[in-house]
Amino acid sequence: MEATYVIVGGGIAGMSCVEQIAIFDPDAKVILVSASPLIKTVTRITPLTKMLVEFSVEEKPYQDLSSIYPSLSIIIDTAVNINSSDHILTTASGTKIKYQKLCLCSGASPKIITNRNEFVIGIRDTDSATVLQNKVKTARRVVVVGNGGIATELIHEIQGVDIIWAVKDKHISAAFVDPGAAEFFQHRLLKKGEEEETTTIKTLKYTADFNKNTDKLGAALGPHWHDNISLTNADRNTSNITVEYAVEVKSVVAKDNDEWPVFVELTNGKTYGCDFIVSATGVIPNSETITVEDGNFEIADDKGIKVNSKMETNIKDIYAAGDICTASWDPAFHWLQMRLWTQARQMGAYSGKCMVDAVAGEETTQDFCFEMFTHVTRFFGYKVILLGLFNGQKLGTDYEIMLRVTKAKEFIKLVIRQGKLQGAILIGDTDLEEMCENLILNQLDVSHLGEDLLNPDVDVDDYFD
Repeated sequence: MEATYVIVGGGIAGMSCVEQIAIFDPDAKVILVSASPLIKTVTRITPLTKMLVEFSVEEKPYQDLSSIYPSLSIIIDTAVNINSSDHILTTASGTKIKYQKLCLCSGASPKIITNRNEFVIGIRDTDSATVLQNKVKTARRVVVVGNGGIATELIHEIQGVDIIWAVKDKHISAAFVDPGAAEFFQHRLLKKGEEEETTTIKTLKYTADFNKNTDKLGAALGPHWHDNISLTNADRNTSNITVEYAVEVKSVVAKDNDEWPVFVELTNGKTYGCDFIVSATGVIPNSETITVEDGNFEIADDKGIKVNSKMETNIKDIYAAGDICTASWDPAFHWLQMRLWTQARQMGAYSGKCMVDAVAGEETTQDFCFEMFTHVTRFFGYKVILLGLFNGQKLGTDYEIMLRVTKAKEFIKLVIRQGKLQGAILIGDTDLEEMCENLILNQLDVSHLGEDLLNPDVDVDDYFD
């Protein structure tokens, strides 16, 4: 087989790359190699500001994409080898694909606290989420290990099951928020099980009919991943939560003929029996799943494939985007890499544009999305917006924090250095995202505003008219 562009990975980064190529080079032949017959597509894109975008992800059978992208061919297989001299990609089934430009978007795999244990599951793709759903239906107690986005969402979504939340930090959700914001979330933990207003998001759900190999993970879940599954034990009404701070798992021991099938020993000396364990402790880039016959990728300390400002690897005509890559250019001051759905979409789309420009012999200007870190998600039912250096990253101790907190309604944190806004955490419906984004990008001096910057009775926009 032969194509101008070959993309490896049917997740958010891979499909964003395909979409961008279809816009700028619609007649070019494109081949997408996906390990799963369900392809991730970004839907319901809602721009909140110039840079901040909220979106959902739907899974579609790969056959549905042929009518949308006539020049696209999809191969359900796993890429295993590259001959970079001859520009040939080989799949596990032996298919050889000749390319002009190749982009690796094969994501990352979950870090599992212990391998090959039937009582430990990692949450990464649709199949693992389905396994979790089936286990929750009959569970009495579950131990959740991890303190990132997936773990935080799980704690909120699981109902009718007692939860032991083991976090390695001194506060919850430390991958995204500081202790102050974590304290703001605490009341939702205490009120867990009470009726809350929920929003129903209707999405189509498909089932993949293929022989599953547990060693081959599908694409990452994407935002709103829990809307299509029920994480509830309908036979139980209560859901008590115990948070164990600053701990890690010391051992996992399965026991027969006991009240609990498995026991988890923590580093603080406590041991909990439970029905199963959820490992949500981050991901490892899939940089070692594919070999290069005549060279080696430059690998970063976090195991990602290094890419430059045009998403190029060190091997000619091979690009990488999403969780598999590590940004190795000199970044803009207010941008930083986190392996999130937002950046998978941005990197995938940008790598597609870079490849098209390279084929056409045109220069590429780096996309504006890399000027500032932006991310929107939902924790404990709240909208959470992160902008710039939201936790004071890169600033050392040379900054001050301005806060406005309304219990159970909103949490606003502004990071300011030398009178200029450097980052923000906005929790709840604050309507401040556009103002904060502009102030971070423009670096206007707001020191003369003082506390009026967060005064709800003052329209800050009037200062800049």
